[in-house]
Amino acid sequence: MSNLLDTIRGSLAPIHPEGYRFITIFFVIAVLLGWFWGPLFWVGLFLTGWCAYFFRDPQRVTPVGRSLVISPADGKVSLIDHAVPPRELELGSEPMLRVCVFMNVFNCHVNRAPIAGKIETIAYKPGKFLNAELDKASEDNERNGLVIASENARIGVVQIAGLVARRIVCFAKEGETIEVGERFGLIRFGSRLDVYLPAGSVAKVAVGQQAIAGETILATIGGVKLFEAVRVS
Repeated sequence: MSNLLDTIRGSLAPIHPEGYRFITIFFVIAVLLGWFWGPLFWVGLFLTGWCAYFFRDPQRVTPVGRSLVISPADGKVSLIDHAVPPRELELGSEPMLRVCVFMNVFNCHVNRAPIAGKIETIAYKPGKFLNAELDKASEDNERNGLVIASENARIGVVQIAGLVARRIVCFAKEGETIEVGERFGLIRFGSRLDVYLPAGSVAKVAVGQQAIAGETILATIGGVKLFEAVRVS
């Protein structure tokens, strides 16, 4: 019995604190629906379980290397191109390599730092709530961008709200130092992360590939010697 409980406990990811009140709300609604008609309780209970699953916050093993850029989000690599970064990030007017990861409502939505460094800028911009898979969502949708500077490069990472998402959460603060793979925010419920990389960077993923936040190597920064280790977060 003890071994069975250990196995079950090990297979369940902890819930991020941001999710507690939403899970409570879903459960209360389930109880109220069940009060009026019993079968609706089970529907509400299923949705409560989905809400808990949505806010899961699993441990990740992050590759560490001076040239490595790690995925900030779980989801599908929806776009790889060159684009001018959002003006508020002040990363210049030249196109940069952009890698976009789309998160659907079943992906883990905790966002993690793609590189280690100092957070130079955090810039929020209100906007629309278009489908986050659309290219124009990068420009038109509500977003929150960070500029992270390491000794090798300055990159931008942008949280973009989606069709269902209505709340971008960022835990990080300007001036703080952040480790690669460290949690810096999340988006509720379904959204996208764009990563802007300097000249010479090379994408290491393909469009349609599934990325794992804190684990998948999105790209390498050009001209930087590769060194790889791992950290658990």
